[in-house]
Amino acid sequence: MKESVSHIQGVGPRAVEQLEVMGISTVEQLLEHFPFRYEDYAIRPIMEVQHDERVTVRGKVHSEPTLRYYGKNKARLTVRVLVDGLLVQAIFFNQGYLKNQIHLGDVITINGKFDRNRLMISGGTMKTSNQEVTGGLEPVYSVKGSIKITTLRKYIRQAFEQFGDQIGEILPHQLLSAYRLLNRRETLEQLHFPTDTVQLKQAKRRMIYEELLFFQLKMQMFRKLERQGEKGQQKRFNKEDLLVFMDKLPFELTGAQKQALKEILSDLTADHRMNRLLQGDVGSGKTIVAGIALYVNAKAGFQGALMVPTEILAEQHKASLKELLEPFGLRVELLSGSAKAKERREILGALKEGSVDVLIGTHALIQDGVDFHHLGLVITDEQHRFGVEQRRILRNKGLRPDVLFMTATPIPRTLAISVFGDMDVSIINEMPKGRKPVDTRWAKHDMLPRVIEFLKRELGKGHQAYVICPLIEESDKLDVQNAIDVHHQLTQVFPEFTVGLMHGRLSSDEKDCVMNEFAKNNVHILVSTTVVEVGVNVPNATVMVIYDAERFGLAQLHQLRGRVGRGQAQSYCILLADPKSDVGKERMQIMTDTNDGFELSERDLELRGPGEFFGSRQSGLPNFKVADIVEDFRVLEVARQDAAKLVNSEAFWKSNDYEKLRKKLEEQGVFQDQKLD
Repeated sequence: MKESVSHIQGVGPRAVEQLEVMGISTVEQLLEHFPFRYEDYAIRPIMEVQHDERVTVRGKVHSEPTLRYYGKNKARLTVRVLVDGLLVQAIFFNQGYLKNQIHLGDVITINGKFDRNRLMISGGTMKTSNQEVTGGLEPVYSVKGSIKITTLRKYIRQAFEQFGDQIGEILPHQLLSAYRLLNRRETLEQLHFPTDTVQLKQAKRRMIYEELLFFQLKMQMFRKLERQGEKGQQKRFNKEDLLVFMDKLPFELTGAQKQALKEILSDLTADHRMNRLLQGDVGSGKTIVAGIALYVNAKAGFQGALMVPTEILAEQHKASLKELLEPFGLRVELLSGSAKAKERREILGALKEGSVDVLIGTHALIQDGVDFHHLGLVITDEQHRFGVEQRRILRNKGLRPDVLFMTATPIPRTLAISVFGDMDVSIINEMPKGRKPVDTRWAKHDMLPRVIEFLKRELGKGHQAYVICPLIEESDKLDVQNAIDVHHQLTQVFPEFTVGLMHGRLSSDEKDCVMNEFAKNNVHILVSTTVVEVGVNVPNATVMVIYDAERFGLAQLHQLRGRVGRGQAQSYCILLADPKSDVGKERMQIMTDTNDGFELSERDLELRGPGEFFGSRQSGLPNFKVADIVEDFRVLEVARQDAAKLVNSEAFWKSNDYEKLRKKLEEQGVFQDQKLD
């Protein structure tokens, strides 16, 4: 199975090169290159087909095909076909070559989506009477370069004939039996050459479980190896000091904050390294929990580091942590890219000698020359904004420091625990007392004059407003508002106020300058793209207007809404949207129904569908070939429980039943601690 694809009959040097372009160089890689969908060529009577269902039908060509070109290199071929006594219109896009293959009176087989109302089949494929029609499920593969799907299918079939008997089982008998799973050879064969939909479903079920079990085994083993390996640094501190510190807080912690703090303190005082994710909705008070952890860490004789994605956020953390910690004799410093050389030298010298207790900064913290005396706790805020390597460099500036990741992007609890299986997860799902929920309204674009009047009233009270647009400038392709035009319009509408503009093309310094002016109330209306999304705290801003709100996901809308409602005054979020789709309408409705980020994340999960929930944010997540952590989250949870039991059992490490499972994990570098971050 590890042999080169060149050993497959019919695969010559040119084909080897073509397959390498697709990342396939061994027989095993070829057999594990699975189809991404299947065309069902089982022919059905057309009267049984539902509206919008994908179907395969056979019929006689009733008219000469017509071919029309539109746009750049786009073609539409139309032909009428008599199917089961009904005259159906078949439409093929960008397949102009079919015109010469279709003749009056021919019997053809069409696969596509059926529009029952218009008696039309569109967007599909066609086979003539001369071509083989399997009458069943036909796999469709992703291909690159010049290789064709039909050629790839031929190579895979030949590989099965030559090497099929070498496909060994890797799951133990106990698991195969408990879940009634197909063996591995049957699974691969059914995924490539399904007998029917029932067998295909069973093959997918087996492969989904296998992929998720391996993912969870890796994480459970990283967790076990980390806890058994190098010990963490136990933090010993005077509990009386902590009680005095807590008594001086200007407010009482919520129940959720207390629980999260209890879990973090338990980790800090344990002999293993903390590796914890702290999830909290926008404004739920994660920063104060992090501040208390930094206080305990400092009182135990260690230094703490807080890494944040932007300089303005770093400035805000510096202000709040200085106020919190300096009355207790702790020194808090900010290391920013804009610091003057003399100031930077002084901070770095104090850091190295140990007189700085907490250092806050952006990625400037991971540069050479930033040396800690005794780093004990690393906190990363909005951790998905930093690469794996950046986070690792910061960790390595200390001797096995405790690590706390913070995120304001709520993830459903079951999913968080399963996906971040190598981390412990703490959740703050309760808002501080007295915080007023943001009043969210959905307005159509023709209601803009009323929105402008409302803005005037709020600005007249001395408050400020954000106005968010999906684009920086006008686009030929999208009929949506852009920040540059809106900035120009609002400057005219509000001559007595200062209107600022911020977008992703500005440099970091320019963005910081605009945000600082807004924070100081020198800018009254800030027109921006979504670059304003994370972490900025302007308590005087009470209105968030979002143009073309249907173009944003629920999580992003919720993050934007979280920029207001940070002061004592009632705040408002106005969603300007004319959604065309049911999903867009539902999204607007959900936003007006709830301010709870965790409830919203559950609904987002349902709405956005498989695979899109995490997007590219979580760099630690593998690309599964068959499994999907959203659609298959129940299997993910079962796999997590099974993996935890296995890794903590003696049999897993010693019994022959698990030898192939251990060997597969060894091949993937798990025992070398190649950690997912």
